[in-house]
Amino acid sequence: MQLGIVGLGKMGGNMAARLLEGGHEVVVFDLDEDLSRKVGSAPGARAAGSLSELVGMLRPPRVVWVMVPAGGPTEQTLRSVAAEMFPGDIVVDGGNSNFHDTQRRAAELAEMEVHLVDAGTSGGVWGREAGYCLMVGGAEGPVRHCEPVFRTLAQEGGYLHVGPSGAGHFTKMVHNGIEYGLLQAYAEGFEILHAAPFDLDLHAVAGLWNHGSVVRSWLLELLERAYETEGQDLDRIRGWVEDSGEGRWTVQTAIDLNVPVPTIALSLMARFRSRQEESYSAQVIAALRNQFGGHAVRAAEGEEPVVG
Repeated sequence: MQLGIVGLGKMGGNMAARLLEGGHEVVVFDLDEDLSRKVGSAPGARAAGSLSELVGMLRPPRVVWVMVPAGGPTEQTLRSVAAEMFPGDIVVDGGNSNFHDTQRRAAELAEMEVHLVDAGTSGGVWGREAGYCLMVGGAEGPVRHCEPVFRTLAQEGGYLHVGPSGAGHFTKMVHNGIEYGLLQAYAEGFEILHAAPFDLDLHAVAGLWNHGSVVRSWLLELLERAYETEGQDLDRIRGWVEDSGEGRWTVQTAIDLNVPVPTIALSLMARFRSRQEESYSAQVIAALRNQFGGHAVRAAEGEEPVVG
């Protein structure tokens, strides 16, 4: 099958490579011209110099997979691609878009008789080798047309048409919300192990738990790998944890649906806390404890000791 891919970063570039290995014909475009030329030089691939050129190099019905950061970049790219396409063509948004935006965009593109398919994509940088997990939303016809691409990208059993427009990104949003909770649980557990009154080998423990334990998982395999490469004190890694939006959207959606999600919500809050050099809320608590109970207060670095 032939398709265009816009965005050749960590995910898009690997996806293009997996599709080429699967025998598909790929036309690629990225703002980084060197990257476009590099990927486009592979057998079965061609590089386009613009979105207009990319669309012009495709056979109808044209399929263009957009794999760029969520938000403004996706909005702008989808509009630009759709403006070049023809009735019956298909745009696939494989990024982490908000499902509300996806529903709106699908309606807007439908007025142009262009189909939007949302493909929530999981698998990270390992997807090229291991295959991806694809949660796909959209109308039946366009999704079926794109199935050869989905089945090549996904590992066995890793593709599902989950529902109409927006359902793919909704399912991926909840998937990532669950991921927040899993990551936080592993982090807290291994922090206890790190602080234990025993000389524990955390690399060995992570490996142990992946053999028969009820908490075994791919994430735990990756943690074992991280300890192997970084050492168990993780000295080179700062504890700053970003969030790309899905956790926030999951919590907000849970509020809208009256669904309690305390674990995911607290995991999101922990990410916010990781970005603070000093917690102002903790400073307020310390000051109040000093005021009402005369509890000792530790002085900030470079300041005189605080007397209760």
